[in-house]
Amino acid sequence: MKKNIIILTLSLLIKISFLMGVSSGNEMSGDCPQKRNTVTAPSDYISKVNPLRNEPRHIKKGKVLSHMKAKPLACKHCHGLSGNGQGSMSHSMNPKPRNFTCTETMNKISDGQLFWIIKKGSKGTAMPAYSYLSDKKIWQIILYIRSLS
Repeated sequence: MKKNIIILTLSLLIKISFLMGVSSGNEMSGDCPQKRNTVTAPSDYISKVNPLRNEPRHIKKGKVLSHMKAKPLACKHCHGLSGNGQGSMSHSMNPKPRNFTCTETMNKISDGQLFWIIKKGSKGTAMPAYSYLSDKKIWQIILYIRSLS
């Protein structure tokens, strides 16, 4: 009986410390460079350029969307608070979510590609479509994502 209580207590302490690490943003670093697992966007998307200026107000709004307001799921749950692809739900995903902190990887992805993936989702990955978001909100998220690498 005493042995079971000790094992249960240790198990609970491990779970609590894991949850505290995830919720405090102490995430491990994601793969860098990261292999591409997404289909290339159609040409009318791939050539799109972000029309918004790279200004703190747009980046802040993109961060709020990414961390709290995006539905069905806020971006942070998969991509992580720091954008490194190590969010609380990422561990069971294959392929892993994009690591936005990897400059080498992010430099190879156009704004139009990011726009298309956010708007339409990404087949073969866990990335859902956020088609209800206005174009402006998607561009704000992209400015925030770009600020991470």
